[in-house]
Amino acid sequence: MRKLNYFRSFFLAATLAITSLGFTSCDDDNDGPTGAYAEEGVFVVNEGNFQTPNGSVSYYNTNTKEVQNNIFGRSNNNRPLGDVVQSMVIHGDRAFIVVNNSNKIEVVNAGTFASVGVVEGLALPRYFVALNNDKGYVTEYVNFGIGRVSVIDLNTYTVTKTIPVGKLPEQIALAGGKLYVTNSGDNTVSVINTATDAVETSITVADAPNSLAIDRNNVLWVLSSGNKSYDPYPEVDEANSTAASLTKINTSNNTVTGTITFPEVAASAGKLVMNGNRDKLYFIYNGGVHQLGITASTVNSSPLINRSFYGLGVDPETSYIYGGDDNGFDGDGTVYVYNPDGTQISTFKAGIAPNGFLFN
Repeated sequence: MRKLNYFRSFFLAATLAITSLGFTSCDDDNDGPTGAYAEEGVFVVNEGNFQTPNGSVSYYNTNTKEVQNNIFGRSNNNRPLGDVVQSMVIHGDRAFIVVNNSNKIEVVNAGTFASVGVVEGLALPRYFVALNNDKGYVTEYVNFGIGRVSVIDLNTYTVTKTIPVGKLPEQIALAGGKLYVTNSGDNTVSVINTATDAVETSITVADAPNSLAIDRNNVLWVLSSGNKSYDPYPEVDEANSTAASLTKINTSNNTVTGTITFPEVAASAGKLVMNGNRDKLYFIYNGGVHQLGITASTVNSSPLINRSFYGLGVDPETSYIYGGDDNGFDGDGTVYVYNPDGTQISTFKAGIAPNGFLFN
């Protein structure tokens, strides 16, 4: 089973402000899905228009090149998936689809996309990860103040506990029995002990951490966009702004071992993902897709792909790079596919605002 990689800048103009990788891997003891959507392909998470229940999931068959849009509606009597489809994770034979502005997680059979349950009563949920077949975690903005992580019983699809964390919690990652939470509204990563479901420490990183990934050496990389001051808008006041950066964290003792500060203070960064070998990082920065080896100490001045995207993913087997263009939220989005060297291969249409990818 592969991993879902994505980052979404919800309310970006206002806030600018793993999952076993902020995303999740399959449990070895749990059989994988079977059905129409279990073949080799790519799930595309389409956010939809804010305050409109037209978020969706598309499926792109990499063998036939066929695209099926709105597969949730197709499999559930045309029931809308919801308002702002934020993210999606597959664990075993279930897919967990986080629907941000509908305050829920839809749970479906990963092979057929037929509904098997709903987690309701959440407060602006963002990202989900399954610890095992029985317990999961989801980040929530709540009221744009102090955020929280809710603990989910995956047998009853109910919240069993809430854990306060920092402001605007975004992506999460599991490593060594700990859950790492990026708090994009401040400059911290909360560390939750999954045995006690309590915060045991907080790690200071650069401003506005939004996404994260764990490399082949079990080093946690945290991408921060930096805080931007605008005077006058949309010009960035660099004297009162902070630069984007990557922070390296040793997960055995939760210490920061290095920081790579990006050169352009005015430029934000986001959507950190990793290749299948877990030795290369990919992210959006300064209008392009950048690639960075895990032994690098500086960011390349030139992007690998000279184009910015709303969603970003890397196929862990082929290393093909997928970029989602929201097309101004006006009609269907476009997905661009690139070779590992950054040359374009193809494009296809998906739903409104493709913001993430999951590879079968």
